[in-house]
Formats: sequence, structure tokens, C-alpha cells
Amino acid sequence: MLIHQPFLRRQYLPMLAFMEHLQRRLNQDGWINSLLKGIKRMFQKRWVKFDGLSISYYNNEKEMYSKGIIPLSAISTVRVQGDNKFEVVTTQRTFVFRVEKEEERNDWISILLNALKSQSLTSQSQAVVTPEKWGYLELRGYKAKIFTVLSGNSVWLCKNEQDFKSGLGITIIPMNVANVKQVDRTVKQSFEIITPYRSFSFTAETEKEKQDWIEAVQQSIAETLSDYEVAEKIWFNESNRSCADCKAPDPDWASINLCVVICKKCAGQHRSLGPKDSKVRSLKMDASIWSNELIELFIVIGNKRANDFWAGNLQKDEELHMDSPVEKRKNFITQKYKEGKFRKTFLASLTKEELNKALCAAVVKPDVLETMALLFSGADVMCATGDPVHSTPYLLAKKAGQSLQMEFLYHNKFSDFPQHDIHSEGVLSQESSQSTFLCDFLYQAPAAASKISSEKKLLEETNKKWCVLEGGFLSYYENDKSTTPNGTININEVICLAIHKEDFYLNTGPIFIFEIYLPSERVFLFGAETSQAQRKWTEAIAKHFVPLFAENLTEADYDLIGQLFYKDCHALDQWRKGWFAMDKSSLHFCLQMQEVQGDRMHLRRLQELTISTMVQNGEKLDVLLLVEKGRTLYIHGHTKLDFTVWHTAIEKAAGTDGNALQDQQLSKNDVPIIVNSCIAFVTQYGLGCKYIYQKNGDPLHISELLESFKKDARSFKLRAGKHQLEDVTGVLKSFLSDIDDALLTKELYPYWISALDTQDDKERIKKYGAFIRSLPGVNRATLAAIIEHLYRVQKCSEINHMNAHSLALVFSSCLFQTKGQTSEEVNVIEDLINNYVEIFEVKEDQVKQMDIENSFITKWKDTQVSQAGDLLIEVYVERKEPDCSIIIRISPVMEAEELTNDILAIKNIIPTKGDIWATFEVIENEELERPLHYKENILEQVLRWSSLAEPGSAYLVVKRFLTTDTIKHCSDRSTLGSIKEGILKIKEEPSKMLSGNKFQDRYFVLRDGFLFLYKDVKSSKHDKMFSLSSVKFYRGVKKKMKPPTSWGLTAYSEKHHWHLCCDSSQTQTEWMTSIFIAQHEYDIWPPAGKERKRSITKNPKIGGLPLIPIQHEGNATLARKNIESARAELERLRLSEKCDKESVDSSLKERASMVAHCLEHKDDKLRNRTRKHRSFNCLEDTEPEAPLGQPKGHKGLKTLKKTEDRNSKATLDSDHKLPSRVIEELNVVLQRSRTLPKELQDEQILK
Repeated sequence: MLIHQPFLRRQYLPMLAFMEHLQRRLNQDGWINSLLKGIKRMFQKRWVKFDGLSISYYNNEKEMYSKGIIPLSAISTVRVQGDNKFEVVTTQRTFVFRVEKEEERNDWISILLNALKSQSLTSQSQAVVTPEKWGYLELRGYKAKIFTVLSGNSVWLCKNEQDFKSGLGITIIPMNVANVKQVDRTVKQSFEIITPYRSFSFTAETEKEKQDWIEAVQQSIAETLSDYEVAEKIWFNESNRSCADCKAPDPDWASINLCVVICKKCAGQHRSLGPKDSKVRSLKMDASIWSNELIELFIVIGNKRANDFWAGNLQKDEELHMDSPVEKRKNFITQKYKEGKFRKTFLASLTKEELNKALCAAVVKPDVLETMALLFSGADVMCATGDPVHSTPYLLAKKAGQSLQMEFLYHNKFSDFPQHDIHSEGVLSQESSQSTFLCDFLYQAPAAASKISSEKKLLEETNKKWCVLEGGFLSYYENDKSTTPNGTININEVICLAIHKEDFYLNTGPIFIFEIYLPSERVFLFGAETSQAQRKWTEAIAKHFVPLFAENLTEADYDLIGQLFYKDCHALDQWRKGWFAMDKSSLHFCLQMQEVQGDRMHLRRLQELTISTMVQNGEKLDVLLLVEKGRTLYIHGHTKLDFTVWHTAIEKAAGTDGNALQDQQLSKNDVPIIVNSCIAFVTQYGLGCKYIYQKNGDPLHISELLESFKKDARSFKLRAGKHQLEDVTGVLKSFLSDIDDALLTKELYPYWISALDTQDDKERIKKYGAFIRSLPGVNRATLAAIIEHLYRVQKCSEINHMNAHSLALVFSSCLFQTKGQTSEEVNVIEDLINNYVEIFEVKEDQVKQMDIENSFITKWKDTQVSQAGDLLIEVYVERKEPDCSIIIRISPVMEAEELTNDILAIKNIIPTKGDIWATFEVIENEELERPLHYKENILEQVLRWSSLAEPGSAYLVVKRFLTTDTIKHCSDRSTLGSIKEGILKIKEEPSKMLSGNKFQDRYFVLRDGFLFLYKDVKSSKHDKMFSLSSVKFYRGVKKKMKPPTSWGLTAYSEKHHWHLCCDSSQTQTEWMTSIFIAQHEYDIWPPAGKERKRSITKNPKIGGLPLIPIQHEGNATLARKNIESARAELERLRLSEKCDKESVDSSLKERASMVAHCLEHKDDKLRNRTRKHRSFNCLEDTEPEAPLGQPKGHKGLKTLKKTEDRNSKATLDSDHKLPSRVIEELNVVLQRSRTLPKELQDEQILK
């Protein structure tokens, strides 16, 4: 090998790709100057290599990807030029290079000429390789588009197509080290090919072209890294060594439900059939799908036996050959599998019921060929077996232990093959299908232009076509005189029909659009000139593809109709097919397993509408969950396109549409969610707030909240700290005042008022009840919720000063929607509040429960130290012992991070490096505990204890929880696909999923935000899936459950409890840690480097008991509120100044400290003054540390002694005097908040 490093400059920057030669001959590399062709013909320095096959040049010797390649095969000759230059001549252009010395030039010329001579002596014709994909793409860094070619395991970049044909190129990207991904940029058609050395960013002209490139590159990468192990096993059956359709040798693809091995060309046509007819997988790349049972199934059946059925009546002249054109290949495969044209007909005489009965009998025997023939002849894979336990053929096969039968049925669970008799059950008869005939001009857009993104785009892509619907086919022609259609749609293949009720305007006038979706992921858009014509066409199309048992769906005024896969509470183990139709805010459906002909869901009443992703057969599947009044329905589409249409339509219909009460998003009790949310917020945070409904909120904030609820009330949540109480009450009042009709209805107004003439209370209450029963259902439910809430509020009137009359004064104008208000209206509302129990027939135990809840919620007011909302609560450190107890202030907005850091600071605990401390919630008499996430609100969690059987036994404790090593261990496991897995014992309350009432062994897997439960390790399908976001996990199991071990976890959801037992304490800790980390997606503690979040209160600790009761607040509490406000203001100023560290005054920290000390000193004075008027002693733990050598208790006594004489002192000791400018700042801050009481002003610090 010759190594040389001269300088050379090239004349032109060529862009090339080269055809590889089989042998390497000579090698040369080095720095060379190449001439850049331009105005001044300047040379550029390049690192140039010659490896015996091609000349390639780079910016430097470290670059992996060249700037240009000249293959030896493209070079005609090499010529000498003066000034140490030489020319490399190709058919396309001439490249000029220059070196420093003449002998270096001679070396290059000699090497290149010898290589050319050797090439001519051994030249032989090479087979032309057809690229998999090619075309022009934009490449970031290049002005002009680049001709890009994917061939084999490489992507070639060329300047243009002519250069590619000549062998010239820019560089080559090998696929064995590459990856491809979509790029989320403003240009949606972008994608990247990523290698360890460089990323190449491409932009295609259309979204479809981008997806085609991504799929082609992914295919090439996969084939480059493919494994032949599965193929060799399946080829063990000799008939599998040739394609089942065209006889091509060594096929490396398969249809796993049809059990045929096919070549790559036929695989492409199988995909166009759709996944319900043919599920195509690679033998070399999809290793995860090829279980031992599936491989054995392919060996047992083989292409010969499969073709004995599928091609039993195939004539010689109808056979497909390996060189057949694409169109013939497509038609043949469609006829063979989708239409069953060449099938054996020995089962043609059997009815659907007979086929199903024979299938149930066959699956319990080992002969899988009989099962295949029955299923592919039209038997229903999900047919009823008559066995209540083993209700499907799959379960019968499982019971019989027939693993191959199970494998075959599993991969065909969505398959739908036609019977030989075309009058099959659930399908319209041929006579009916043929009877419909329609023809007219319609606007038609290409399949790729299915999205109506803009009027301009539609104008560009939509053309008028002559359309004919006849014999179950919709054909569209260029005009009414054309004899050959531009395209044809088989209506029986339609999976979704979408109708746009709004007209869309073109330059010719309005059009009314409908879209047709096919399982091949194609979408066709048509437009009629009138809504009547649109309805005529869509009704005719729907009658063709909607089966007879669901024909009632076509009678509704639907916007969307089609087929979806579903699971419901009757059978959660398997997906079934159902027919669905959207009519305004109702989802109508007919499910094949139901005896009832139809059912519906009111989408505005959904309690839950969530989308999730599950993995099925190695593919990600989007699933939509709908929950309404206890009914649960899971649905997913045939393709991503039709699922997106359904998801968008359902989400829109489930939202708020209009200003009427019934048009709002409703709860399961038919109460608007906005009303429920406001009531819940006020109940939790406002029962003890004075004059709560008489205070006015910020109009701008109220308007913003109303808009958020209108946008999506179901997902919008009110948060303490973020949303103010007065704003929330304003939202409730505004909503009731602004709905289209009054809640009590204007029609009934005179009746409500006239009821006051009835003097007898019982008779008047009866009239109220009669009026309420005559209200619309939503009004009736909403009124009950409002009056119940007002009844609850007035029961706390001693604290909030809002009795029934005060509430009636506020709400009468809202509920009647009168501009002013009369005494009669107020009296009616006051009557409804006072007589809530009798009018709404509320049971006594419900009233008692309300009293318990009110007491628990409002009892925190008894420990309030200020009206700012700071509460006192007892928190333990590491364990529940008297010495470990701390009474600490809890504000309504305090999060677990603040509480944890405050406790650690008070106790002077510095966590060891790598340790993470957390606040734990301990409940159920210390049997269960749960770590709180650092963002969880403390007060919200504590108030939830009211729902416990023994709220008093619950408490908070701060202790060690995790280590960084534990987090790293979980992170490493997650990269392997799952965070945690193993056998656990489980017991359910109430028992629905498990039979019996004992702990049972189950296999659990934690991954992708879910905890999956399997019957055992070998099970391929999970029995249950817990969403970590909707379940609370506690460490421990209650003893009354009689757990088999002492270690375990308890999972709480809204309706169920699950008790899980582990075999050791270590296993319990691992599971709890893994679940906590997965629940919060590794966001379990503030990021490193972030300042620790502490309470803005300088000293959050309160020492000693008892606590300060609210009834003795007086001026002391008001003054303390001023001090707290001052502290908050100072903290805010300090933090804002901290942002600009360079300009901070060096004395600011000292000044802030002095101000804080002054505040603390004043706080001490205030507390000691008020202490004289109370019946108990309360020492604040705010004294500074005693000087070295002096007992702390001595200091405390001295402080108390000084306090007794404090009234006689008007100034601080000389050591504690503040500079005048600091005192001025303090006065400004205090004046910003609120003026101090007079007696405190008298004690104000003097200059």
C-alpha cells in the first residue's frame, strides 16, 4: 500500500456515487489542493484517498463522509499538466489536482494509470442492481436538491441523476451503523439518517414521500442487521423454500395468520389486503414474533398444504410467476386470499352455524389443518361455544392443551374470511347490493389529500369527476363520457364513512364533503353540491357496507359510521368487532356479542376519556377508553387514520358545545363538571373562610377560568395556590347567571314565587318538590348539587358568617337570572336551603356524614395561626415517638418538598450524599405508608384522610426513602424493556378479576406506565392492566386481609383495592421503589443544582402545645398577618434581586438579615403581649442560640423576664439598632401590606 501526503487543489466539486469493484489494488492518500472552478479558479485544500477502487476527497483526514467520489470505472485517463498539476478525466467532467512537488505528482499519476490498466485487463460486465428507492430530496447544508438513492445496504448521495448513472457521487451512508427518525420541525416533511459520525437531515416534498423514505431506510437497516436463524428453521419444510404465490426461491417473508411463506414482492401485495386478511412479518427481522409454537405451526402446515386449500381449484394458466408484473401479482393475491376464488369447495354446503360448530369440535384435536380449512371457509373465530367458562374456540383449545391450535387461532383473532355462499350472516344480500344505482358529478380529491387543511389546498387538489355507484363498487371517471374509470372503490371494504355537515366553499360555490376510509390506509374525499345530494350518496354507501344486524345505525343522523374493535366489561380478554355511529353528542353502537340490537353512550356525560398505547403482536396500538355511568368501553381502529378520525370526533362531541345547561360536559350525575369542580374546591378550601360568597374575584381571572372550563372541563383542574377562592366562587356565580335559561327556569318563575303564599311548611315543601320534579333532568341534578353545597356552607356559618339568608341574597339572582332581586326570590332560595333535607329526601346518615366531613375540614381552622391560611400540624422525623415530633406551619400551597426541607433544617439533618429523603403518609393504624411526590400538596393529602375509617390514626413522617444507586438500577432496567417483573400473591376487594377470596400467585410486569398482571410467566396475554397514574400504591398490607407474608403492597383505585404480597422485605422495597419511580417518570426529586425549596416563613417550627384557637385571634392575628406579609414581600424582593448576581449590592444580604431579625423580634413582642390574655402558656421556639458556655435555658428565662418589662421599652438595645435606611425600607414593606393596629404602631421601632 502506497501512502502519500501531498497538497492538491481540485477544479470542481463533484458529487458522486460509485459501483464497487470486487478487488482492491492500489492505495494512496494524502493532502492535495484541488481547483475550485469559479471566477478566479481558486484551489481548495482537500484530504484525498485512492483505495484502488475510487478517488474520494474530504475536508480533513478525520472526516468519515467524503465531499466527493470519483470511481475508477468512471475515469477515462489521467493527464500531466504544468505547475505540478494533473487531470483526472471522466465522461462527465475533468478534475484538476495540484501537489507541492513534481515527484509527488508523478507518484499519483503512476498509481492511477496502473490501476486503470489493471482494470481494463480484468474488466467484465457487471449485473445492474435495481435500487429500492430513489429521488430528489433537500439536504441541509446544500442549496440544490440532492439525488438520493437507496440500494442494498447503502444510501448514495449524488448531485443529479446523470451523475448517478455515470457513477459520480458525493458520499455513501452505510446502513449497518445508521438509524432513521422523524424530525419535529416547522417543516413536517423532514427526517434524519443518524450515524455515529454525522446526521443527515433530509426534507421530502410531501408527507407521504417522507414516510415512504423512512419505511424504505428502516427496511434496509433491518435487513442489514437481519438474522437467518428463523428462516432456516422454517425452510426445514421443503415446500417453504419457494414462495407460496409466485414460486420465487428462498422467500424470507410470511403471512402469520394465513401460514404461508412468501417473497418480498408478494409480501408488498399481502400488506395491501390489510392486517385483518394478511399479517405480514419478516423471517429475518421480526425475531420477537417468532415463538417456538409459531415456527412449529409453519413447519407442520407448510406452503404445500396451505396451497392444497387456497389453490385447490387454481388452473395452470392462472398461476402467478416470479417475474409477473405488479398489477397481475396484486390481482392474483386479492383473488386467492381475499375473495377465496381458488379455494377448495368441500365445505361450501355448510351454513355459518355448522361451520362454527365444526370449528369448536376441531380445535380440541391436534389436526390444525382441519381448523385452518374451517376458519378460512368462513367460520367465526370468536363464535360462541356454549361453554360459559371456555366461551371461545381459543379457550377450548387452551383447555384441551392444543398449543398449535391456540397459536393459529390467536393470530387469526381479527381475521374475517368470506363464506363460499355470498349470502352470509350479517352481510347484505346480493340482490340488495346490486339494486342501488347512483350516478352524478362529485368533487373528488386524491387519496393523499384527505385532510382539509385549507381552502387553497382543497382548491388545488379537488376536481369534478363523474361518479357511479353500482354493484357494490364506487367508480369515478374523468367525465360522463369516459369508459375507463380513474379509480374504483370496493364499498364492502369500507371501514369508516365520515360526513362533514358544514359546507365548504370553493370558487364555484359551497360543497358538502364526505370521506371514505379503507383498511389499506387509503382515504377518498368526495364533495356534493348540496346537502341533500351528500345525504343521498352517504346513505347508499352505508347500506352497502353496514351489516344487517347493525342497520338501525344508518337510520340516525350520523356524522361518522363504521367498524371498530372493542372490549367492554362483559369480555375484557379479547377484542371483538362492533359497528359504531356518531350522532351529535351520542355514540351509538351495535356489538356482535350483545343480544340487544343497539346501545349508546352520552359523550358529554363521560367520566373518563383517555387515549393510551398498548403493544400487540409487536406493534403499537392506540386505544381509546370511554367510561360513562359505570360502563367501560375500549375501542381501537383498523388503521391509524380511521382511529384518528374517531378519536377526534368523540373528543369534540364530548366537549362543551353551546351555552345551554345540557350542552356542558356533565358528570355521571348529570351535573355540569364546572359546577362540581367549583363546589369541590370551595368545600375543601372555603368552608372556614369568612363571607366567602360575598367577596368578588378578579374579573380577568374569572373570565380565564370560564374559558378553560369551556375548552375542556373534564381535563381542567382547579389547584390550590394557583387559583384563588374568590375567583372560583365568581366562576360558579357567573356560570349560573349566564347559561341560556335560568336553573330554576323562567317558565316556572311565577310558580316558585306563588309557593310562598302557602303558610303551611309541609305543603310549601311539597310544592317545591313538585316544581323540582318538573325541571329538565340536568337542571334537576344541578339544583340538587347547588342546594346541597349551600346547605353545607350554612352549617359552618359560625366560622364563615354565611347563613342561609346571606347565601340566598347572593344566589337568588343567579338561580332565577333576574337583573335585580326581590325579597320573594331571596325567600324561595332561603327556603330551599333550610329545607334541603326534606325537599330532596336526604337520608339521616348522609346528613351525619356531611357533619363529619365539615368538622374534619374546618377543624384545621382551630389551629390557624393567621388568616393567611397557615395551619399547624404534627410531623414526625424517622419514627412516631414523642421526641421525634415537630409542630410545623402548613400553608395551603405547601408541597412535600418544602415540608421535607423545613423538617431537615429544623432538625439540622444533612442527608448523606446519595440519600433522598421524603415525606411519607401513614394510614390504617400504621399498617400502610406511601411516599409523597415532592410536588404533592400537603394540605390536600391531609384533608383526604376524612374518608378513612379512622382519620385520627393517620400522620406524616419524614425519613429516608431512596438512594441514587437505586434510581440508577431502575433506570438501567428500564432500558431493557421493563423496570420490574416477578411473581406476587394478590387478593382483590371487591373480588371481580380473581375467583375466590384468597391470595393467588400471579406474574407481574412493570413497564410503559402500567403494571401488567399475567396468570403465569408463560402467559402471552395479560389478565389485568393497572395504570400507575390512576392507582395509589402503599407499602404494607392490612392484617385483616390475612396476608401469607409480612411484606407487601396495597393498591387503591376509586372502586377497587388490590393487596399484593412479596416473599421478602427486599422484594417489597424493590417493588415499591420501582413503582414510585415509574409513576413519576424518574422525576422523583428536584434536578441537581436547583435551589432547595423552603417555606418563605423564616421559622416554620412552632414549639409546644396546645395550639392557638381561632376564637382568640384578635389584633394579634391581624398583626401577625402583617408580619407574614412583610416576610413574603422581603423574600420576593430578595429573590428578584438574586437573578442579577453581578449587580447585587454586597450589603444586601446583611441588610435582609437585619430586617428579618427585626421582624422576628417584633413577632416575639406580639406573642408575649397576647399571651397575657390567654389561659395557657405557649413558648415560641424562636430564641437564638445561647453564647458558648451559657445554658440555653438560662437565656430563655432571661428572655421571659425581659418580656414582662417590654412595655416600658421603646427602643432596641444599642447592639441591635438598625441603620435608618433599612428601617425606612421595612416601613415601606409594611405599608405595602396593611397598617398595623394602633397599639403596635405605638411600639414601632424608632430611628
